Amino acid sequence: MQRLTAPRGREARTHLPSARAERPVARKQFLRGMALAGSLVLTLVAAPATVAAAAPAQSRGHAAGPQDAALAFDPSGYTTITVTIDGRPVDVRWYKEICYVANPVAAAARQPGGPGGGGTTIPNTRCGYQSMNVFVPESAFGDQRAPIYFAVNNSGWMASYIRASVTAGTSYNSATSNVGAALKAGYVFVDVANRSRGLVGADGSFPGKAPAAVADAKAAVRYLRLNDTAMPGSAERIVVNGTSGGGALASVLGASGNSGEYTPYLAAIGAAGIDAEARSTLRDDVFAVNAYCPITDLGNADTAYEWLYNVLDTRNTTEQNPTPQAAAEIAARFAAYEKSLGLRNPDGSRLTATTMLNAVKKEVIRSAETYLKADPARTIPPLGGTFEITTGGTAKSYVNDWIDVDTATRTVRSVDMARYLAFVAAQAALKTTPAFDAAGVDGNTTSRTETNLFGPPTATYMNYTEFGWNHNDVPGDGSGPDDTGLTWKQYTAQKSTTVDDQVRLINPMDFIGTGADTAPNWYVRHGTRDRDTAFTVSVNLDRALAADKEVEDLDYRLAWNQPHAGNYDVPEAMAWIAGVVQQAGDPLA
Repeated sequence: MQRLTAPRGREARTHLPSARAERPVARKQFLRGMALAGSLVLTLVAAPATVAAAAPAQSRGHAAGPQDAALAFDPSGYTTITVTIDGRPVDVRWYKEICYVANPVAAAARQPGGPGGGGTTIPNTRCGYQSMNVFVPESAFGDQRAPIYFAVNNSGWMASYIRASVTAGTSYNSATSNVGAALKAGYVFVDVANRSRGLVGADGSFPGKAPAAVADAKAAVRYLRLNDTAMPGSAERIVVNGTSGGGALASVLGASGNSGEYTPYLAAIGAAGIDAEARSTLRDDVFAVNAYCPITDLGNADTAYEWLYNVLDTRNTTEQNPTPQAAAEIAARFAAYEKSLGLRNPDGSRLTATTMLNAVKKEVIRSAETYLKADPARTIPPLGGTFEITTGGTAKSYVNDWIDVDTATRTVRSVDMARYLAFVAAQAALKTTPAFDAAGVDGNTTSRTETNLFGPPTATYMNYTEFGWNHNDVPGDGSGPDDTGLTWKQYTAQKSTTVDDQVRLINPMDFIGTGADTAPNWYVRHGTRDRDTAFTVSVNLDRALAADKEVEDLDYRLAWNQPHAGNYDVPEAMAWIAGVVQQAGDPLA
């Protein structure tokens, strides 16, 4: 839902994070979160820089931290490669695997995943999960005004090893490749690696626990700000792009700009702009967010999922309800949760459990009509017709029994929400109950849900929701009443508890509308066929952003007939980026 307001000169803001009030942390002082970051050494020892360089060219108003000299950017430390974009050769300067922190967390050489799930060996154990590849197209050589396209690559909140989206000799079509489109537009393209769930440390621990991914992304932003005058591109024009877990990371990075709650984690890894007293002296807010299907608000994601797929009996209708009692118990929490957000729809009406289905329905209708009106050649099958959908190389037909379109006016007459949700559930099997915090629940020891994003680095996983915690019955995993003797409410009431803070620190909803510096520009898409996270999650994100006075341009929509995916609308997204960049004006003014 696009809402435009006049820009307020945000690009000229130079205040430090301490100038803004922080959101209060209930129950406990957050500095104890330093322990969760792993071995915290506040007397930072500068690690060798990736490339030799002189003292870093600091951003205006920045007081140097003890580690900043080790994080200098070397303008000459590049390799020139050539790619083809829309049939034309383009020279690109590649600054390879820049370690953006002074104290990277060493990783084990052998990491889980890889082909067939048998694991993979990484060559850069020192900083492979805290580095970035910087690609500068020839049109941006020496251009300090060019936007920076900041790509995070962690699907499913998984750890993201350093990658190179731009490779020598590759041909790109700017109409379908966001990489090619960004380079063609003259943007500096940055591939950012980050720690997150699944990462195994050199010492056998799990150093990617929340909020490591956010701390790393903020550290990368701070590196760009520290070296802004030495690097091509403008750190005042960072556009963060991500899909799925990457969309969630982009969202929380965009929502939590300059929040001091991350400072202990930034100090632990030697991020730029942390002084000797562990105070922040650099900004980490960003200019824009380009997020697809963000798997976010994890603390409430199970509740949203079960409500959506039970309120109209979708699980039962599609015969995907193996634990109906659990599904009903989780779904029952949705009304109170939604009410607690205090959100409103564009017409001013309150967004509640009672009005949510209608809100989603309106977004589906808007999606279909936007799709049809964008191109006269586009059609939607009539009632009784079929959708032809290809998934994983296999084409299948699905009867359209849920949306009725007037072909003459290219408008939607009606949407049957019960049948629509059943249609979504037919594309791919619904997730387990619970969908996101299933490890350890009812004896489940094989879950691949986001449960292992939480807990201390010494634990494989920790349940992070009330239902997951209270129903954990796997002995010895450190979660649940069986191991602790405490219910969720009793456990999280303890001052030593950190898991509830971990949940909050990766949730954009807990920063939007607070003292954090929320990004002024947002482009959010969520496919109408996406069953990976509830539509209510992106609807809530949109409504919260719409109410935040920091947000100047908000373009949210359910993307017609798209599954859980991203970057399927490259021309539209890049045009939006170009528009907000032009509207903001000269970053060096």
